[in-house]
Amino acid sequence: MLTKLKQQVQDALTSTANMFHRVGLTPNHVSVLGVIFSGLAAFTYSQWEFNPILLIVAPVLMLVSGLFDALDGVIARVHDQASVFGAFFDSVLDRYSDAIVLCGIIVGGLTELRWGIVALMGSLLVSYVRARAEAAGVKMESVGIAERAERIVILALVSFVSYMWIDALNWGVLLLAVLTNITVIQRVLYFRKALKQ
Repeated sequence: MLTKLKQQVQDALTSTANMFHRVGLTPNHVSVLGVIFSGLAAFTYSQWEFNPILLIVAPVLMLVSGLFDALDGVIARVHDQASVFGAFFDSVLDRYSDAIVLCGIIVGGLTELRWGIVALMGSLLVSYVRARAEAAGVKMESVGIAERAERIVILALVSFVSYMWIDALNWGVLLLAVLTNITVIQRVLYFRKALKQ
């Protein structure tokens, strides 16, 4: 869904991408920064009981990670640094980022274990189904209701709310558990239909 805004977002980030390029950062460097910030967000979620303000800090770190994830592609495109390995490397690190953040929320006791596990499985399978489909020649971008951008936005919003109402994150992860697995089903059905055509 939010993927449809991708071009507008990339255009808006061009000046920032140029700045990163001028200081010598490659798309792969920025991808690594993204997963580092996801790790910091996960650690912050896991430590929230020591200071509830961390429930505000964690989603900010996660959003910064998402910004880096958008920037690596812009740098690659604008400065002609796109490569097959870079796209592969970025995709691998994105899966780590998704898993790390959800694990931090689970370890922090911010969601029921079963919902956290189902959301984690769904998040990974959304990406896996896309990879398998595109390897078979069927484009999957913007197919489904809970792509990576939507998942980050949902987690960030419920995290901010959780500062005032701690159960918000549990319900947010439950929502992710449902939406990610619906997305998997949508993509499987889309792939099946594309093959028939």
